Amino acid sequence: MKVFGERLKELRNAKGITQKELAELLNVSGNTVHSWEKDKQEPSMSSLLFLSEYFEVSLDYLFGKSDY
Repeated sequence: MKVFGERLKELRNAKGITQKELAELLNVSGNTVHSWEKDKQEPSMSSLLFLSEYFEVSLDYLFGKSDY
């Protein structure tokens, strides 16, 4: 079951930012963020750590291992 993309999209929308804005924060392309949200690509460890800190969630939450 793929959860990462769904959770990333939910967190991004809740924060009110676009894929392009998130991509700029991470210094990646908008297409990269889109691919993450569609579970077509996986982010690097540094990107995962940034996402976890930026959205104030655990890596376990991002990967669907916990509900918070």
